Amino acid sequence: MNRRQLALALSTLPIAGLATRAFGAPGDALRTAVDGPQRTAKNRVRDPWRHPAETVAFWGLAPGMTVVEIEPAGGYWTEILVPYLKATGGRYVAAQGGDPAAFKARYADPSVWGDITVVPFAATSGPLVPDATADLVFTSRNIHDWMWTPGRLGKALADFHAALKPAAVLGVEEHRADPRPMVPDAHDGYVSVAFLTGTVEKAGFHLDGSSEVNAYPKDTKDHPFGVWTLPPTRRTHAKDQPTPAAFDPAKYEAIGESDRMTLRFRKA
Repeated sequence: MNRRQLALALSTLPIAGLATRAFGAPGDALRTAVDGPQRTAKNRVRDPWRHPAETVAFWGLAPGMTVVEIEPAGGYWTEILVPYLKATGGRYVAAQGGDPAAFKARYADPSVWGDITVVPFAATSGPLVPDATADLVFTSRNIHDWMWTPGRLGKALADFHAALKPAAVLGVEEHRADPRPMVPDAHDGYVSVAFLTGTVEKAGFHLDGSSEVNAYPKDTKDHPFGVWTLPPTRRTHAKDQPTPAAFDPAKYEAIGESDRMTLRFRKA
């Protein structure tokens, strides 16, 4: 059994007593998008840690969907999902907190990317899409950021709930604090499973499945600069401070990327 087959097998393990339900294996169109030449080398090299095809298959990605990605950042998922949805008659919406003009310029070639919709996503922004029109909303490694501003996480979850069709999926990938306790407000980037699931369920969702596809036991979660000590950020010092003399970046490079929970919620 290879690593990806093992990860798929682990996706059926229970979390907090929940018997998970996995969707089918990634189809040809998704594999084509993952393997396509439109992807940048800096994103492709992260695939051994991020398992893109298995992750979105677990969330239930299917042809023709309207998919909303929250905070695309470096475009890891954009480079995969836009060609997939273009080829299968779907629609991609980027909920962007940064500069929308720069994002649009990056994906401006219609022969590759088709027509990308970009909407603002901020503490005071409006609806992501018309109410109850999205099939899948997903957020990857963002939940911890919203915990640091009062009301921000609640606003985000309300936006997701409004956007999704009844019983449609909210996919979440997040750095996992467990088994050790979560530090206050997850200021090291690691969120507890209980906090995340409880908060999302209070916002009108129910936990429908969990996957261990992005689990990494090598992550000790005790890094000097939080999760950002690890790749891909590779932080070497605190803000406005020099790098400590004893700091060994090779130690964290050997760990790789973080241990993450991968969860599937449905709109109640």
